[in-house]
Amino acid sequence: MSGLFDLTGKVAIVTGSSRGIGKAIAEALADQGAKVVISSRNQDACDPVAAAIIEKHGEDRAIAVAASISSKEALQNLVDLTKAAFGQVDILVCNAASNPYYGPMAGISDDQFRKILDNNVIANHWLINMAAPDMLAREDGSIIIISSVGGLTGSATIGAYNISKAADFQLARNLAAEFGPKGVRINCIAPGLIRTDFAKALWENPDTLKAVTRHTPMRRIGEPSEIAGAAVFLASPASTFMTGQAIVVDGGSTIGVGL
Repeated sequence: MSGLFDLTGKVAIVTGSSRGIGKAIAEALADQGAKVVISSRNQDACDPVAAAIIEKHGEDRAIAVAASISSKEALQNLVDLTKAAFGQVDILVCNAASNPYYGPMAGISDDQFRKILDNNVIANHWLINMAAPDMLAREDGSIIIISSVGGLTGSATIGAYNISKAADFQLARNLAAEFGPKGVRINCIAPGLIRTDFAKALWENPDTLKAVTRHTPMRRIGEPSEIAGAAVFLASPASTFMTGQAIVVDGGSTIGVGL
């Protein structure tokens, strides 16, 4: 069974991997043998994550490349430096995202809405189209978009974010149709509420936390490491007949448990 999840020799880019879900995914991919590229906006935040992976697995197993997802040039540089260091990209995890606004849709500014759509959807489109051509030429590769259960539900406080995450599901479906004939897979992971700095505005609020966990079968929120296993599955040979899909990892919060 271990061979199903073996990523030895594979090269993975993980955006937003200096902390939280992205960091947990990068570490898990490295544990399965992959070479990983740690990336976020701040080089100083990326360096220690890469250093820890190198200390655990060896000198050639990680690099750190800062890249803002809002910059097309920075994302191209990320792909170029990855190929210069490791030769190719086998696995792409689009994890980085933005959510600068909490509140009803009527109150969001145009700039805030555009930033959410640009960073959560268009940046994924850019990065995928930078990494995918070589995958398609080799007829092998796995692309993973970290969406959200928010893309499956409505919200009075994070509506614009949810709209962007619903768009990510469709982005994966469309690209699965395009890439499938060449053996390149693209899937989404939809986490529920996870204990990350990104989601702190939600889980730090006792009322919100109580509301979420009351109707969650597992009666708690998730930890970043609990998303990593799904990413390993989607990156590995274990999922070679899966594309255009979304894996929901939410402790059961979306199944509609009543009182």
